[in-house]
Amino acid sequence: MGARFFRWVRSLPGNARGCLWAIAAMLAFGSMEAIIKHLGAAMHPMQIVFFRCLFAFATIAPVVLAVGGIAHVATRRLGAHFARTILGFSAMATGFFAITQMPLADAVALGFVRPLFLVLLAVLFLGEQVRWRRWTATAVGFAGVVVMVQPGAEGLNPYAFVALFSGFLVACVSVALKRLSETETAETTVFWFAAMSTVLAAGPAWLVWRTPTAAEWPFLVGLGILGSLGQYFIVRAYRVAEATAVDPMDYGRLILAAAIGVLVFGETLETHTLVGAAIIAASTFYIARREAKLTKRP
Repeated sequence: MGARFFRWVRSLPGNARGCLWAIAAMLAFGSMEAIIKHLGAAMHPMQIVFFRCLFAFATIAPVVLAVGGIAHVATRRLGAHFARTILGFSAMATGFFAITQMPLADAVALGFVRPLFLVLLAVLFLGEQVRWRRWTATAVGFAGVVVMVQPGAEGLNPYAFVALFSGFLVACVSVALKRLSETETAETTVFWFAAMSTVLAAGPAWLVWRTPTAAEWPFLVGLGILGSLGQYFIVRAYRVAEATAVDPMDYGRLILAAAIGVLVFGETLETHTLVGAAIIAASTFYIARREAKLTKRP
């Protein structure tokens, strides 16, 4: 049965296979976010970050080294990898903190601001030209953020700004990865981030250390495995399919986060959350499609 299924998958067109890989990545990342929310009820976010990095490294390192040995991850750009790790670690820490402190759907939706910040960073640091359509979509996206955050409202959640800062840092990571990809392989980049982030997270985790219970260990291990699988799945998706086919699948995380938040954590969905999330999703989806069209032009 399993062999027949994989033969069927291989027979599909590239975009269809890419969508399946992207859906798998969406489920992996969505499940990881739910675990973060669950663990955050009793465990400090920095300790969760540490175990996420530790078990991700334990998952990635043996595979990468088995494929090409230590020479496969050799690099002359340790400084650049460290800078990327600082950004990635900070994005992870702030993102995990936001998930543990606010409704899951809100935290996930605000994380989708990455493409909006990336437009600004691409102009400032990559010298890219952005025309009026993408500027308009970016402005609309930030309007969606305002709808969600509701500045001036009595119910303003300050942790929303932590989630936004995490999205900004993720956009910075994208710029750093684009620079690193000029000389570094994906395996090298993933390996050094996993190794450095584990060391970086150890100190803060020690300051808030609480020995995990027997019931928490499976979730902590699953956190690292799901994060690694999600990264692998999304790489496979972009390898066989066009970005315009793959990108929309990630928006399923919004639906998944909303469902998990309501059914598992007893959260309620506010109207402004739904409206703001829809605006953010629409604007970032337009930006992604616009980028893909411009990339295809000769």
